[in-house]
Amino acid sequence: MNRAVLLAAQGPLWGPNPRVGCVITDRDGRVLSEGWHRGAGTPHAEADALARAAAAGEDVAGAVAYVTLEPCTHTGRTGPCADALTVAGVSRVIYGVEDPNPHASGGGDVLRGRGIDAEFVPHPGARELNARWLRAMELGRPYVIAKWAQTLDGRTAAADGTSFWITGEQARGHAHHTRAAADAILVGTGTVRTDDPALSARPPGIHSPHQPLRVVMGLADTSGAKVWRDDNVLAARTHDPREVLDMLWRRDVRTLIVEGGAIVTSAFFREGLIDEVHAYIAPALLGAGPTVVGDLGIGTMTAALRGSDVTATRLGADTLVTAVFTKGP
Repeated sequence: MNRAVLLAAQGPLWGPNPRVGCVITDRDGRVLSEGWHRGAGTPHAEADALARAAAAGEDVAGAVAYVTLEPCTHTGRTGPCADALTVAGVSRVIYGVEDPNPHASGGGDVLRGRGIDAEFVPHPGARELNARWLRAMELGRPYVIAKWAQTLDGRTAAADGTSFWITGEQARGHAHHTRAAADAILVGTGTVRTDDPALSARPPGIHSPHQPLRVVMGLADTSGAKVWRDDNVLAARTHDPREVLDMLWRRDVRTLIVEGGAIVTSAFFREGLIDEVHAYIAPALLGAGPTVVGDLGIGTMTAALRGSDVTATRLGADTLVTAVFTKGP
């Protein structure tokens, strides 16, 4: 299973599908074939491993399949993996995570009903690999990361509105890597009109094979801004965060980065829709200027929103603080 996790990690970080790996062995533990999922529309890990076994002339009848995620029962762009394993004649399937997707789950029961020894053996590495996707499936909405850059005193811009650059090059590069792994980036119309951001993923030193969907939330006119440079953009003409998440879920967005401004970020916080925070903190003071979030309707310290699983990472002179805030749907 550890090897299957390593294989799964080669799959894309973005997209509607989880990263899945598969290792097929004979009954003595000799590896017959390996496979992994390369993204939406490509063969699933089990199908990839079975195809590779066939190409190599390996007979998998009676073999054991180790899969990081429960084999699916869903027919979409590809067929059900539970069927493929059955037809191939494997005798045992071990999977590390149960599939929470209501349209694809139940593969273990299907296999057992066909006389195949299917066993769920929890594997932390397999779960961690798809933690955000799994949470999105449980919630039925995209996993939402709130990201911002701030000074030590919580300012996101100076009093004159300037915000380039609060953090240094290393922190900005890290943020671009995070963008490259997300399905979509969202800002409000106010941020578009003030900063005219490109909202692209530009990891330093590499060309990103993926550009997240750019989402502009709000009713104000932003025509002519950089975000409208091509059709990889969505106008979410509403102030309701839940309505926006419904739109994005239907477009197969599973991970969303909310990059502000304060009005939009606060709206997501007030609705309990922020699952994780990425705060890039620069060792600078402004004393005035816009703050990270606005009024959240919290009147006492005991009601403060508090994160868990907090990490702090040095990025040059800056510090990235992450925290999990997931509470529910």
